[in-house]
Amino acid sequence: MSTTIPVHGGRTGTTTLKSRMTALARAELTLLGRSRATLVTALFIPLLLPLSVSSATDQMDLKEAGLSVGMVILPAGIGFSLLFAIYTALTNIYVVRREELVLKRLRTGELRDPEIMIGAALPAVGIGIAQCVLMAVGCSVLLDLGAPRAPHLAVLGLLLGVVMCVALAAVTASFSRTAESAQVTSLPLMFVSLLGSGITLPLEVLPDRVASVLELLPLSPVITLVRGGWTGDLSAYEALGAVVTALAWTVLSVFAVRRWFRWEPRR
Repeated sequence: MSTTIPVHGGRTGTTTLKSRMTALARAELTLLGRSRATLVTALFIPLLLPLSVSSATDQMDLKEAGLSVGMVILPAGIGFSLLFAIYTALTNIYVVRREELVLKRLRTGELRDPEIMIGAALPAVGIGIAQCVLMAVGCSVLLDLGAPRAPHLAVLGLLLGVVMCVALAAVTASFSRTAESAQVTSLPLMFVSLLGSGITLPLEVLPDRVASVLELLPLSPVITLVRGGWTGDLSAYEALGAVVTALAWTVLSVFAVRRWFRWEPRR
């Protein structure tokens, strides 16, 4: 898709979707590099937190649940990357850009609303995916996990998690007045996901009734698909249920963004 716009000398120039998104992503990456707090949160915290999960595995009966230390640390690391590198960082980015009138100015140009949202998210998404790949390679080599037995499930889980976290970040930004308040409004989902989505505590070690309820949380299907992609023991029924749950949360989040997201500063 392309758009024809006037340029100097009465000529016309054409900008493509790719060129517009590239320019927006490059500008956002420059702004992200100037925000040290957001950059540290996105780059380093997700890589350090799995160490705390590693020490906690000593208190878990992993053999009875059919898991290994690697099968706990790898999904946890991916979950941390999705939450910190994408969800938390992007919530702050959306709020700051809105309060600084950046989003409002972008809407006066040729960029469409979805392009603005996606373009602003690209640097954070790139960092998050790079961390997930690094985590997967490191765990496979250092913890003897080997290659995933069902790689399509792991890739599907990661992609669903990325899209969902972008949408959830936009929803959270809708109810955040300032960058400082964004750190508070993002905490509920953070705590619920860390404690109940199988990131720090695998659902396999919990009672079946409790696990069946926690499986409905936003990031639970992502962790289920990633872990099932490596173990290869996830049934088609379980995989389909995880995909449907993830898609349901994503659709609800997109609907909420269309309904409540504000492009101008909240007063």
